[in-house]
Amino acid sequence: MSTLTMDTIHEEVRKRYGQVAANSTAAAPVTDPFSNTSNCCDSSCDCGVQSAIYDVDTTALPTEVTNLSLGCGDPITLAELQAGQTVLDLGSGGGIDCFLAAKQVGERGRVIGVDMTPEMLAKANRNKEKVGATNVEFRQGFIEDLPVEDNTVDVIVSNCVINLSPNKPAVFREAFRVLKPGGRLAVSDMMVQGRFSPEQRANMNEWAACISGAEAVEDYAAAMADAGFQHISIQDKGAPGVEMAQIALSLSQPRLFSARITATKP
Repeated sequence: MSTLTMDTIHEEVRKRYGQVAANSTAAAPVTDPFSNTSNCCDSSCDCGVQSAIYDVDTTALPTEVTNLSLGCGDPITLAELQAGQTVLDLGSGGGIDCFLAAKQVGERGRVIGVDMTPEMLAKANRNKEKVGATNVEFRQGFIEDLPVEDNTVDVIVSNCVINLSPNKPAVFREAFRVLKPGGRLAVSDMMVQGRFSPEQRANMNEWAACISGAEAVEDYAAAMADAGFQHISIQDKGAPGVEMAQIALSLSQPRLFSARITATKP
């Protein structure tokens, strides 16, 4: 971890995605005012609106929703949701994963989206009205300190957000706390094989671009296990079926990739 404080990282990330929300329109995919050639949300890292392909149908959603997608994968398909479940989305942004989850859990189900960025929450609530998603609720808060009661959630999803957190062990402790016994975590996130240098970690623009905040595979898995999760699975989106949770590689240059992560609470 760099010497950057939690507050500094939160503020920079919030500023970035607040501007992303302000720049988004129904007419065109989101533009990132801080983007550069190493931004994770472009085709080189297999993430972002152009390449975060959902196996579930998104055509019923308005472009105000789909154009604000900033994910790196499809946690909804990974989650294998069932009717009547309560779902929590960590870092819900404009709401796309919440609305997709809401359709799968149905009227008897419930979806909660938590995000720290007021501009994103405003967008999400406007999108909720357009979609007519009466079983979706958005709450402002940090994913390291969730505004959700203990043992109330069946499934947690998240899409390219946990890497942005300055305290990932706290995220997993909170996720474990709010899940019911037998609950499941299904996450798409950026991860790294190898390790970033302290100088790379200290680059705030790279952190807020989903790059230098990405954890090494073994550290990510260890944080989940320390929180109490079991049956931890980490797979490269580009190489499904290959388990990586116990793999530690020493690479001269860290390799960033989009990961599919699942785990359960006993």
